[in-house]
Amino acid sequence: MTAYRARLTESDIRRLIKSDVEDERAAAAHKLLRSIDRMTLDEAERAAAQKILTVLAVDAAELVRRALAVTLKASSLMPRDVARRLAADVDSVALPVINCSPVFSDDDLIEIVRAGCALRQAAVASRPKVPRDVATVLAAEGRQEAVLALAANDNADLSEEALGVVVDRFGHAPEIVSALAYRQVLPLSVTQRLVELAADAAREHLITRHALAPETAIRFADFARERATVDLIDQARTATDLPAFVARLYGRKALTPSLLLRALARGQMSLLEHALAELAGTPHHRAWLMVHDAGPLGFKALYDRAGMPPRLFQAFRAGVDTWRALQAEGGDTSGERFRQRMLERFLSQRPDAAREDLAYLMERLDRPAPEMQAAAGAA
Repeated sequence: MTAYRARLTESDIRRLIKSDVEDERAAAAHKLLRSIDRMTLDEAERAAAQKILTVLAVDAAELVRRALAVTLKASSLMPRDVARRLAADVDSVALPVINCSPVFSDDDLIEIVRAGCALRQAAVASRPKVPRDVATVLAAEGRQEAVLALAANDNADLSEEALGVVVDRFGHAPEIVSALAYRQVLPLSVTQRLVELAADAAREHLITRHALAPETAIRFADFARERATVDLIDQARTATDLPAFVARLYGRKALTPSLLLRALARGQMSLLEHALAELAGTPHHRAWLMVHDAGPLGFKALYDRAGMPPRLFQAFRAGVDTWRALQAEGGDTSGERFRQRMLERFLSQRPDAAREDLAYLMERLDRPAPEMQAAAGAA
């Protein structure tokens, strides 16, 4: 033991043993423990060091016990019985050990979880590695704070069944749904359930990151708000108060680039004009002139002023040019046949759009409106 004791002064030892001042004893304990942790010990020295830890674990001063817990929280030198004692101590002592100590067995961690303290459950859930049995108990019995920590911990070994239990228990909690959505690995069954529950950003991440087919995501119609809005415009294309409708969408923050690109590809030019006017804070007649300006700058200037994403401009440009070309060919631009032709020609240009938008448009292309089907039947 002299190898690491030489790192301490006689004053350090005296303060640890005799001082009545807790701060002094805690500082001396920290110095001793750090020396122990850094040394390579033989079997006899390791046994002697562990006896010291056992004594410090029952010290009357909380600061001394906390020095032990914090300094050796991730050390395998700490005996299991000492770790268990510290885990039953006050939170300031217990939490560092519960969160980090490698000497706990799965049964030890499950016992801590089942004791029911939310802070200690969260400490278990946030460990560098959470074994499957422990994660399963947390999923089924943990408090909401602990399950959130578990869902956000990619090193927690959560089975498909346990993930399903989390969704069953906390599908109403947006923060837990989002944490699950951003996990590195998710089973398809869980991903599909989360798509129904997640907010927009998390849903987009699920579709992009977890190989969920866009066609599958589209089937969740109740949650595809942009799709529903475009379909509503299709059904209400004779409405005379489109500006008011667009203003309501703007108030709900629903005038997203995705919505507008889908609407444009379906031939809804009036919607695009009014939406860009609303987003850019400019009168509709001026927006109309800029959208239909044959020059290279008018539409681009309006698009930029509306705060639209630069990466999608070429797709919008292609849509506007396609609409203009079809209009020049004649025909009713408000009819379903025109919208289908618009969609076909737009998709044939392979626009650089998000794959969920393209999947939606492909689905619409494969599902003609009733009036088109009726016309085909009459023929």
